[in-house]
Amino acid sequence: MADIANLEVLNEERWSNAKLTRNMVAIGKSLVAAKPRYQTVERATGVPWCVIAVIHERESSQSWHDSLAQGDPWNEVSTHVPKGRGPFKSWEDAAIDALVNCAPFLAHKDWSTPGSILTNLEEYNGLGYFDGPVTKRSGVIVARYASQPSPYIWSGTDQYHSGKYVADNVYSPSVVDLQPGCAGLLLTMIRLDPSIVIGATRKPEIPLPVPHPAPAAVPAPVAASWLARFASLFGGGKA
Repeated sequence: MADIANLEVLNEERWSNAKLTRNMVAIGKSLVAAKPRYQTVERATGVPWCVIAVIHERESSQSWHDSLAQGDPWNEVSTHVPKGRGPFKSWEDAAIDALVNCAPFLAHKDWSTPGSILTNLEEYNGLGYFDGPVTKRSGVIVARYASQPSPYIWSGTDQYHSGKYVADNVYSPSVVDLQPGCAGLLLTMIRLDPSIVIGATRKPEIPLPVPHPAPAAVPAPVAASWLARFASLFGGGKA
């Protein structure tokens, strides 16, 4: 069984260090533009709208005709895992079902830190990369590889270099995933929409105005006494 706590630590560290290696601005703008639709699903599930957006991009290239669960048409019964879902009345209904009723049940997850957010996303796709990718033939493992950052999360950042499942149970260490990963999309979206906060890290910093000390109060001149004024007028003083 995968050590989820360890994966959260790894993903938190990767998030802190990650730098984009591809331009994802066009895709990021399209995802941010659809924020109201994603927020409808967020209100029903508790899953952050930006997380829903990046799943939508990874699963179906943001097609509104395909389900968030696996990219099958939402108005038909799904044939890919999770199988047998639908048909649904709308994209939103299908998305809610995927997040509430399908493993790993994201509607019931913790979203409080970058590590938990990115690990939840990795679980949504599967933990095969973290466990160590394998190639199978007729159900028998014929090749096993070391654990690696998931391209579903890290493609398009310096945390990922190569390695991808090119078919069911077929892994190639040399193939590069060209689809933008969830972390790279989130980094891009944060720059486009500063209201997005991924835990306590990468929070957009708005500089506070520099306080300037108030000028010191100048005391009002003390009025000379009547006697002093009288003395000045008549040259009074000691003989």
